[in-house]
Amino acid sequence: MEDKQIISLFFARDEKAIEELSNKYGRLVHQLANNILHNASDTEECVNDTYLGVWNSIPPNRPESLISYVCRIAKNLSIKRYRYNTAEKRNSNYEVALEELEGILISTKDVESEIEASQLTADLEHFLDSLKQQDRVVFLQRYYFSASYEDIAKQTGLSEKNVSVKLTRIRKNLRKYLTERDYLV
Repeated sequence: MEDKQIISLFFARDEKAIEELSNKYGRLVHQLANNILHNASDTEECVNDTYLGVWNSIPPNRPESLISYVCRIAKNLSIKRYRYNTAEKRNSNYEVALEELEGILISTKDVESEIEASQLTADLEHFLDSLKQQDRVVFLQRYYFSASYEDIAKQTGLSEKNVSVKLTRIRKNLRKYLTERDYLV
C-alpha cells in the first residue's frame, strides 16, 4: 500500500492504518529501535509506542515522507528509553556512534543556533548528496540508524575494517566541509 493511502487511513481513523504501517515499515522501525536499545522487550515497547505516536499525531499532521516521520518518532522514543535505562551507564553502539561525531557536531541551545539549524541541515543534506551511494548508506546506517560496524559490513558486503576506514574518511571530509562553511573553527 502506498504511503498516501496509509496516511488517508490514519485521517479516517481506520485501525487498518496501523496494520498497514506495520506491514510496510515494521521491520525497519524494529531494527532502528533495536540498534539503539539492544533489548528485545524495550525494542518491542518502542515499536508499539511508535505506532501509537503516529496514530496520535496523524491527524493533524500530514507528513510529506511517511518513512522519515515514522523513523523520527521511533528514534526519539528509543533514545528517550535508552537514556532512561542507562542514566549514567555507557558503552552502547549508540553512545559510541555519537562520540564519533562529537567533535564535529556540537549542540548548543540558544536562539541563534536554532536559526542556523535549518542552514546546517541543508548543508548536511548537500554533503550527504555529494557522497557515493555506498558511503552515504554507510554513514546513515551508522549515524542515523545506529548500526554497528558488523551490521553495516553485513548489509554492504564490506569488511568491518573497510567500514571503519570509510567512516573515518567521511568524518574527516565532513569536518573539512563544515569548516569551509564556518561551522567549525
